[in-house]
Amino acid sequence: MQEKILILDFGSQFTQLIARRVRELNIYCEIHPFNKVPDVDSSVKGIILSGSPYSVRQADAPHFDFIKYHKTLPILGVCYGAQYIAHFHGGEVLASSTREYGRANLDYVKKDNLLFKDVPAGSQVWMSHGDTIARIADDFEIIASTDSVKVAAYQITGTKTYGIQFHPEVTHSIDGKQLLQNFLVDICGCSQDWTPDSFIETTIAELKAKLGNDKVVLGLSGGVDSSVAAVLLHQAIGTNLHCIFVDNGLLRKDEYESVLDSYKHMGLNIKGIDAKQRFYDALAGISDPEKKRKAIGRVFIEVFDDAAHEVQGVSWLGQGTIYPDVIESVSVKGPSATIKSHHNVGGLPDFMKLKVVEPLNTLFKDEVRKVGKALGIDPNILGRHPFPGPGLAIRILGEITPEKVDILQQADAIYINNLRSGGVYDKVWQAGAIYLPVQSVGVMGDERTYENVICLRAVESLDGMTADWCHLPYDLLAKISNEIINNVKGINRVVYDISSKPPATIEWE
Repeated sequence: MQEKILILDFGSQFTQLIARRVRELNIYCEIHPFNKVPDVDSSVKGIILSGSPYSVRQADAPHFDFIKYHKTLPILGVCYGAQYIAHFHGGEVLASSTREYGRANLDYVKKDNLLFKDVPAGSQVWMSHGDTIARIADDFEIIASTDSVKVAAYQITGTKTYGIQFHPEVTHSIDGKQLLQNFLVDICGCSQDWTPDSFIETTIAELKAKLGNDKVVLGLSGGVDSSVAAVLLHQAIGTNLHCIFVDNGLLRKDEYESVLDSYKHMGLNIKGIDAKQRFYDALAGISDPEKKRKAIGRVFIEVFDDAAHEVQGVSWLGQGTIYPDVIESVSVKGPSATIKSHHNVGGLPDFMKLKVVEPLNTLFKDEVRKVGKALGIDPNILGRHPFPGPGLAIRILGEITPEKVDILQQADAIYINNLRSGGVYDKVWQAGAIYLPVQSVGVMGDERTYENVICLRAVESLDGMTADWCHLPYDLLAKISNEIINNVKGINRVVYDISSKPPATIEWE
């Protein structure tokens, strides 16, 4: 049984980051909403309570039955989690008169406390709270302080329950990784045995047991997630996996042929389907981005369903769903605002009547790449930038036409090829060209032109949750702009997007 840490989410923006830090220590963890705690069995080694945008003093503050667990399992409360334990168990949390945000230093650390092993006094930590713990119960002991926050960390005497008012998961907390390791390894007793190889071995065994001789149909996209999912399923059930690769007419230039060829060299049982015209017909006259997404999703399901019905006796639909998709599809407290719809969580029509198998739904994107590397998948597939499910449709602002797609494919190919030849492709997390519904005046060969604008987008990120624009060399940008304007008919201006996420999303639609 795989040992694990439970992370209970109270709505913090940092919850996924806590999980990533735990995974980096080769320890498996799961995020669950605070009000949907799973059954706790012997595989659970400890619990981490996240921060929250709420105050424990609010009438609608999230509540968690702490008493049920704290005598039997190690618990670490972070920020809100620490304040919650203190406030509802004999202490008091008040609005801080010294609202502490940003960097701070621990001017007192209890040296013999296991949580702070090898964390020196003076260590820099990152604070982000408007409330503070004003008073703790008699059986609580202060184990760290800053010059303005007396109870920066505490332990409930005689238990393995701890609370910290800073965020160890952010890189600004210099010894945060050490503190988490102390809690997870020394206090919880985790063995740090969750590695790509162990994941592969366990997952293939589970897939064999789950699927038996059943047939699985899987839609491949050419991206990292579906490719790794396909190889795992292939190793478990062989030719009982039937892969389908649909050309929706919205892929990058020559991508359909090159990806199909690379999959065949991987030994996968794959069928390619040219459905460009069906997608173009469905998108005709549509400019709204959400309507475009829905039209593409509907046609993909129709095309995929037609192809799936040609395979006799299929029982399962394979999907490359990864952990952030799963997390973001579950609201912590009530319905969340939809920024843009996801394709691969839910949305399976009832008429398909297939069970769903998702081999990667516990992994973050960087973990998927590590597993793919351990599986021996082509580095060109693993290193490929993320590409949106709706493809170039959401990189063409306004109505989609084959002519616009052709122009964008040419411009995008020049952009990406130059990033590769310039040695910066692997330093960029995601890049793409955007076709703007804007025309501008230009001069070509002494003649006035009134043509379209291409915007270049390149960001650096860890997981796409936040992103910053890449500072590409000016000479490289100049070369790309020159090649696009000289070689792509219909484009006379190239601009570069210098917006970060947030507030801007990575894709324009």
